[in-house]
Amino acid sequence: MVKPTENIPLSELVSGLVADLTGLLRKEIDLAKTEASEKLTQALSGIEVLIVGVVLAIGAVGVLLSALVGGLSSFLVGQGMTQPNASALAALVVGLIIALIAWAMVSRGLSALRGSNLKLDRTTTSLRRDVDAVKEKI
Repeated sequence: MVKPTENIPLSELVSGLVADLTGLLRKEIDLAKTEASEKLTQALSGIEVLIVGVVLAIGAVGVLLSALVGGLSSFLVGQGMTQPNASALAALVVGLIIALIAWAMVSRGLSALRGSNLKLDRTTTSLRRDVDAVKEKI
């Protein structure tokens, strides 16, 4: 049976409210911890699969580049070069082309990661506006 709230002292009502809010907050924190743990487990599982895929992709690129060197070497032999010279030249040409592509990609990636590109301009502006608004209210 529920007690009528008209006869309960205010201090008891406030202490009950605080207890209820504390319990609710604890349950919300527990829920957040559980959900974060589940999401972290999912993310780690995805990262594991991603790593395996990257390793296999690197292996595949190596095989494809080797085939490219072999094909270019065969073409050069067909053009009258000796086998050792054709193999060396083919490896050099393919290696230089791949090195140039890699250099261009690394340079582009590094420029994207420069400090000025990672500044949180909109967040900083918003926080400054909030601080100014609070200062005006005080």
